[in-house]
Amino acid sequence: MTSIEVSELTKDYGSNRAVDGLSFTVLPGRVTGFLGPNGAGKSTTMRLVLGLDRPTSGAATIGGRRYAHAAEPLRLAGALLDANAAHGARTARDHLLALAAAHRMGRGRVAEVLEDAGIASVAAHRIRTFSLGMRQRLGIAAALLGDPSVLMLDEPSNGLDPEGIIWIRELMRRLAAEGRTVLVSSHLMNETASFAGHLVVLGKGRLLANAPMQDFIDSRIRPRVRLRSPEGERLRSLLFRKGLVPVERGDGSWAVESARAEEIGSIAAEEDITIYELATEQATLEEAYLDLTVGEAQFSARPPSLAPEV
Repeated sequence: MTSIEVSELTKDYGSNRAVDGLSFTVLPGRVTGFLGPNGAGKSTTMRLVLGLDRPTSGAATIGGRRYAHAAEPLRLAGALLDANAAHGARTARDHLLALAAAHRMGRGRVAEVLEDAGIASVAAHRIRTFSLGMRQRLGIAAALLGDPSVLMLDEPSNGLDPEGIIWIRELMRRLAAEGRTVLVSSHLMNETASFAGHLVVLGKGRLLANAPMQDFIDSRIRPRVRLRSPEGERLRSLLFRKGLVPVERGDGSWAVESARAEEIGSIAAEEDITIYELATEQATLEEAYLDLTVGEAQFSARPPSLAPEV
């Protein structure tokens, strides 16, 4: 099986350090989400792995060797970094045929990936006429062309319609289930949560987290319970005595952090307190990500409440 190995990777652009002593491994058999604010170093790291930039120090390899040294790179790793990279004057089929010829692949394989990506019907159209979503599908078709062991995708859902988003999500899961290594960079937290089983999170070029998805969420956000009762104040006093701190919300419900629904249900039952609603609220990837990366963003807008009057 083929993994991506990043070891003490550093990349400087003049006085700007884009990647700072980065080390992690992306293993096969799962989809790894690659997260971080703008300017965190995600795209630079992917370019370094693919040999499109040279590191200042450290190493980035695929299967223990540099990608640039691979005899047939598309069979080792397929990548989508820029949906606009294909020449606009070419047709989709000609673009893929040129890539296939460089790797001694036949026209049949081109036809397969065009069909798999859902763009066979527009294969004879020039790429400059394509929407962003169609260009994304073409880029993914190119990444799949060599039937690679490793797939690296940067914002693959960008520009796709709902059907396309479901397609790429299922594709990534299937490829991982086949034992391939799948690394996906995205800013869409809810979408990442739907397909990734593991996370690598960067901030200002440094590694902030490298953990299974649920472990990452649990490490950042405490569990909480949502409840609603016609005897809210009585229940609140009772929970305080038990060491729990319920906080009233604007909709009439209460939130209790670091608590379990069964625990609160038992306390209310012992005192015959009526409960209208009692549920565990699952923390989200977005909450955990924002909790970790606060202060790591290169760019941040002024909160609306602080905007000057005009």
